[in-house]
Amino acid sequence: MTLIFEESYFLSAGETNAEQELSLPVLVTRLIDIATAHANHLGIGNPSMTGINGGWVLSRLTVEMDCYPKANDTFVIQTWIESSNRHFSERAFKILATDGTVYGYARSIWMVMDTVNHTNLGLSHLDISGEMIVGERPPIENQARHMAIIEALDDAELPKGTLRATSPAFDYRFKYCDLDFYRHVNTVRYVTLLLNRFSLEEHDTTYIRRLELSFLHEAKYGMETTLLRHDSDPMTSSFLLGRKEDSAPLFFARVFRKQRP
Repeated sequence: MTLIFEESYFLSAGETNAEQELSLPVLVTRLIDIATAHANHLGIGNPSMTGINGGWVLSRLTVEMDCYPKANDTFVIQTWIESSNRHFSERAFKILATDGTVYGYARSIWMVMDTVNHTNLGLSHLDISGEMIVGERPPIENQARHMAIIEALDDAELPKGTLRATSPAFDYRFKYCDLDFYRHVNTVRYVTLLLNRFSLEEHDTTYIRRLELSFLHEAKYGMETTLLRHDSDPMTSSFLLGRKEDSAPLFFARVFRKQRP
């Protein structure tokens, strides 16, 4: 039983962004892939839950990177179980170069979803023994709690714990290519939606230092949504995606950028 699971990846040009480095959507895809492979290796993956219609889904994800691999680099991802309880499991990641230089870390919280009625099944049916849990915590901060973002006049008083939208609302209708295995919106599509809210010039002059994603409710095919944005400073943006018909929150995110060298 491998407690710290490791995979190496060659970064081809087709997996880079416009700045010729590992794109964030590809990195998130690799994190999900290696988490899936490790769970399968431990005997607690989706194939072990076909009899109860269960499957792992992300509840939260935090990625924090000092820098990113470049095109034609080989990079390594390590993953391990940080903790587990009756409802959720925390999984950690380290992203590093082949010489051991650390690019960054990630932390994630997972739940098991009933794939028929899309409710939380809990983890009591899984045999996640204490010997599977490494317990080591990556050196990154916890996510902040999610907050409401509303459109309001500059002089309007806001309810406590609410942020004022600082950019025009962006409407988006989810389409076929946004869906995943569970027929709800793929995590990577949310990442792409966020990245596209920044200009090419902003991506050329800054990079994503930290990304926080918190999934609140499922988004599905054909759903009309509105994305609201609050910039607390030039390098820090919060986003709230809501269902257009009733503003029900779907996910909350924070993006922290840093000036490129």
